[in-house]
Amino acid sequence: MVLKNIFGLAVLFMTGLLSAQLEEKPVTLTTETGNIQGTMLLPRHSDKIPVVLIIAGSGPTDRNGNNPMMKNNSLKMLAEGLGNHGIASVRFDKRGIAESTEAGIEESSLKFETYIEDARDWIDLLKENDSFSEIVVLGHSEGSLIGMIASQDPTVDRFISVAGVGEPAAKQLERQLKAQPSFVWEQSEPILQNLEMGKKVDSVPQMLYALFRPSVQPYLISWFEYNPQTELAKLDKPVLLIQGTTDIQVDMQNVEQLHASNPKSEKVILEGMNHILKEAEMDRMKNIETYSNPDLPLKDGLITAIVDFIKNSGR
Repeated sequence: MVLKNIFGLAVLFMTGLLSAQLEEKPVTLTTETGNIQGTMLLPRHSDKIPVVLIIAGSGPTDRNGNNPMMKNNSLKMLAEGLGNHGIASVRFDKRGIAESTEAGIEESSLKFETYIEDARDWIDLLKENDSFSEIVVLGHSEGSLIGMIASQDPTVDRFISVAGVGEPAAKQLERQLKAQPSFVWEQSEPILQNLEMGKKVDSVPQMLYALFRPSVQPYLISWFEYNPQTELAKLDKPVLLIQGTTDIQVDMQNVEQLHASNPKSEKVILEGMNHILKEAEMDRMKNIETYSNPDLPLKDGLITAIVDFIKNSGR
């Protein structure tokens, strides 16, 4: 019992020591439609260090990887994990979300390119800071595609895709719709075909309205234009692809598609890691339970893989 208590105190001491070595600063990106708020996490250092721009995935996701329905703190933990290894980071609320509400725009005006431009603007902001030795972009889920396009900027030194999709969004959506009862796909197919051709659809069945409502169609049309394999192939710089085996949102074939499109990329498969970067079973209900558990740590090996790539790969 005494040994257990001593061990527990030692863990608490080390955790507190690591936290004390990190400095958290608010950072703001000024845009034409309002400010986007973020957090810069800095290890205490004297030399120049790498900085990672963390780009969140789809939906109303904030800088910590949370949304109004689920709190898991995955991206916050990711930033802290990097910081404890001497790597700075910037993470931010998506425009219109959390403390970046004022930067929100009308849904009908939102395009996929809006998020790409935001990422590029964050990269430009990081360029102005002479504390950093290199800029690394890390995109999670939908943020992977955003990040790989923004990383075509020559000042970005490395790109990391975590749970990134490997084919155009329309193909993923088609597969999901075909898995539904046949009448769902029968009504969806002509809508999806028109959107892929860049054509809006005025009449949408009520059953499909949430997915294909007219106001969201401009975003879908712009998103469907991009093929992740084509975009990743354009990157002539170190690339790391990370995928978990128990991800119920993005399956393993996606990382293989991305790797094939850029054969020089490094690929890391983490057994038992799900979409929010936590240890999880493949059972859907048990897997989803982790999405609302902010106390569950990141999957072992994730931070190590990223740190090793940043500090050792391509040098």
